[in-house]
Amino acid sequence: MLLTLLRSRRFAPLFACQLFAAFNDNFIKNALAILILFQLGGSSGPMLVTLAGALFILPFFVLSALGGELADRYDKARVARATKAGEIGVALIAAVGFLIASAPLLFLALFLTGCLSALFGPVKYGILPDHLARDELVAGNALIESATFLAILAGTVGGGIMVAEASPWAIAAVTLVVSLLAYVFSTRIPPSGERAPGLRIDPNIARSTAALLRDLKRQPRLWTGAIAVSCFWLVGAVVLSLLPPLVKDPLGGRESLVTLFLVVFTVGIAIGSLAAAQLSRRRIRLGLTPVGGALVGVFSLDLAFATAGMAPAATSVGWSDFLRSAADLRIVADLLGIAAGGGLFVVPAFAFLQAEAGEDHRARVIAANNVLNAAFIVGGSLILIGLQAAGLSTSTLIGLVGALSLAGAPLMWRALSGAVRLEAQAR
Repeated sequence: MLLTLLRSRRFAPLFACQLFAAFNDNFIKNALAILILFQLGGSSGPMLVTLAGALFILPFFVLSALGGELADRYDKARVARATKAGEIGVALIAAVGFLIASAPLLFLALFLTGCLSALFGPVKYGILPDHLARDELVAGNALIESATFLAILAGTVGGGIMVAEASPWAIAAVTLVVSLLAYVFSTRIPPSGERAPGLRIDPNIARSTAALLRDLKRQPRLWTGAIAVSCFWLVGAVVLSLLPPLVKDPLGGRESLVTLFLVVFTVGIAIGSLAAAQLSRRRIRLGLTPVGGALVGVFSLDLAFATAGMAPAATSVGWSDFLRSAADLRIVADLLGIAAGGGLFVVPAFAFLQAEAGEDHRARVIAANNVLNAAFIVGGSLILIGLQAAGLSTSTLIGLVGALSLAGAPLMWRALSGAVRLEAQAR
């Protein structure tokens, strides 16, 4: 089924459009971070990098509701084309910012990128059930999730490498070419039709966001699915935040080892997502979600035990120096297992959310889920900062993630079982 979808006009253009768009988002974000840290930021570099991350995530709080309303009111393919056309303009701003090394222009481009990503989010996931059958949703989501993480990795690594090795003209060219490719593929996405043509767009984004969350809360099945998806993004954000300090302190590694761990994590997400598609056998099997959560817990705890009390190597370790002992292989296997468990966790939960949302308000359900995702990520990041400030080691924090994941797995099982019972009663 996976190859059939990749060859299908119903899915392939959206897949490619999302792939290039996610690459460009992270290319710009990481290139800006590297420029700030090593060239433009001076002593304020770390603070400015944190500000850049906040500027990118802020629009998901503010504009997701509007994106959901637009995607339900108008043809989703038309909205996709409009957002990708807007990204060409943003890419021009970013290109000029790279050419003249202007932090204000690059910050503006990053914020606008976040705005367009927030508007596109309800489209890319809301349109899947319009073009795919229910028994294709798990496979479609598995491919989208795998492609998204691969694009995030490629954009993050590519942005860092090009700032260090390439000319500003090359960086600007990549930004523009990738945005053009995303737009070209967006023009090939088949029309979805207007699912709620009578919907009135609420210009008060605070009111519409609050109403969106209230409506989601009133639907227990959808609320449970959204909470499950948000838990995935929470754990993913925390683990990714812990990778650089894990490499630096217990392992004594260099930047290249962080890149290796990012590659392993991305491959793990893809493995878990594709495994969910294969194990589902053309059905949405929510039982895989708590199993994935338990795997995240087990591998996180083992990673914590494997790295606890380690003394950094006498000389800094790069990726080529790693993987020379059983202890190194254990760490990589644990990281791969955490990511694979995450992929297995999220794909059935998100497919369930899409399938159960009514077609006349599906995009708004996805938008509400995006707001919850952002809230979980920000909340988790703030808690993580507080625990780090309190002196907890990176290994301890990873162990805490594992313990909470294991404890939460049976609770997630009960919640999702309840959602399935409600679904059966509704039918």
